Amino acid sequence: MTKHRTQTDSQDRGRFSARRKAEAVVRLLRGEDLDTLSRELGVTAATLSSWRDGFLDGGTAALEGRPADDRDQLIARLQAEGGQLTMDRQPLGMRCRHLEGGRPFASGRRST
Repeated sequence: MTKHRTQTDSQDRGRFSARRKAEAVVRLLRGEDLDTLSRELGVTAATLSSWRDGFLDGGTAALEGRPADDRDQLIARLQAEGGQLTMDRQPLGMRCRHLEGGRPFASGRRST
């Protein structure tokens, strides 16, 4: 006896959207059996486990973050200024090395 595929069966298999993956992971987290769910969805247990691990890692990362505040803007501005100062200093250093003629600690006076 051959099982006929219904429209619902064909929709359950194939590519999974982020929403469908999240729904599968939530079902796992609520206690559904991994093997049963993998057979139902037509994916391997390893794939479901991978989705679960990624889902939990993403949730953990979201909880670790803090909302942006005025300090973040200040830090970004100071980093930009520090970068600009570094860029401004480089030509001055090259000019000094050129004027010194490769001699470290060269003074501006010549000895006679």
